[in-house]
Amino acid sequence: MFGVGLPELAVIAFVAILVAGPDRLPDLARQLGRLARQLRNLTTMARDELRNELGPEYADLELSDLDPREFVKKQIREAMEDEADTALEPVAGPRKRRLRYGEIPPYDADAT
Repeated sequence: MFGVGLPELAVIAFVAILVAGPDRLPDLARQLGRLARQLRNLTTMARDELRNELGPEYADLELSDLDPREFVKKQIREAMEDEADTALEPVAGPRKRRLRYGEIPPYDADAT
């Protein structure tokens, strides 16, 4: 939730009690709840309107897909999956046998 943990929430609540006082605190909490509900409704309406305007071909569009960071993560994840698939493929060609004791290795003209 916005990078705010329990200690930060406790400090915010303590400051709110000091500034607003215990008498006005329930009213402020009620107003904050209404504001959060209105923001949630506003974002839901905006998302629905965007989907209606884009049409049925974009019905499965997620707004998180439009985030450049998510796009990069998705591309990297797909590349890593492709690389993992190719890494598991067997190496082409027959397996070379080991030389026996005293056997002379074959001559390789390209190596000399």
